[in-house]
Amino acid sequence: MATDTTRVDGTEPLPVPGPARPAGGGRDAGRPRRVRARGERGPLASFGLHATLLVAAVIAVFPPLWLVVTSFKPKSETFSLSLIADFTTDNYNHVINNTEFLTWFGNSVLIVAITTVIGVLISSTTGYALSRFRFPGMRPLMWTLLITQMFPMAVLIVPLYNLMARYGLLNQPVALIVTYLTIAVPFCAWMMKGFFDTIPVSIDESGRVDGLNPFGTFWRLIMPLARPGLAVTGFYTFVTAWAEVAYATAFMTGEDNLTLAGGLQTFVNQHTQDWHLMTAAAVLIAVPATLVFGYAQRHLQSGLTAGATKS
Repeated sequence: MATDTTRVDGTEPLPVPGPARPAGGGRDAGRPRRVRARGERGPLASFGLHATLLVAAVIAVFPPLWLVVTSFKPKSETFSLSLIADFTTDNYNHVINNTEFLTWFGNSVLIVAITTVIGVLISSTTGYALSRFRFPGMRPLMWTLLITQMFPMAVLIVPLYNLMARYGLLNQPVALIVTYLTIAVPFCAWMMKGFFDTIPVSIDESGRVDGLNPFGTFWRLIMPLARPGLAVTGFYTFVTAWAEVAYATAFMTGEDNLTLAGGLQTFVNQHTQDWHLMTAAAVLIAVPATLVFGYAQRHLQSGLTAGATKS
């Protein structure tokens, strides 16, 4: 049955507007446009991000890669922009057999090993004491550890040199060990304090209930839980002693007393410009640091972020 839509005055009613349709029609005509979720990147933004990351990765990888490539080039091709045209291992043979590299390596290993062990021990005990105990002079000690990080290393060379000369420690491994400890321990102690703050105090209380003294509680209960922080502390101390150049050059003279960092300067100085030998020695020096980093990297993230938040 048809419905009469004629108005009383005899005029036709105005048409009722329907939903707007996009011009051009097509299969998606009338379908609502998808709204991108918050944080979701579009194709163009995603492409730009990945391109930027790729460029940054190339910039980061190119210097060490070119160092390795140059170490296998003869001296005549050191500054050539081409890849290895005449592959040779003579640079490595000369560095190992015709220089004091092995002596420098032994000096560095001795200094770094002692520095790392003593640095980890002092930093962990200091951080634990600052985290768990309240004692007279605690706040001044914390400020002292913090203030020592404000001075650049170059500012301390002259006073430390005079101090070592007064006590006859120049050209002695002890001079570098003490110096590297003064650099690494304040930072590592602060970091270990933040890590120990994340370990529940109830563990210490349970140790005391079982009859352990404070050091026994620290050594038997807390230290096993602090492995990530100890790994970061050890790695930072290792890098500080392994890659330091300024103090190693100022405090040590004579090829028999040099460390690896000081030995590198014998290849390129005002008298010689043996860049091909220097690149080979630099690659050999980087190998132990890479191995140590590969061993400690699984603990680095958790150790570095420890103490950032407290539950």
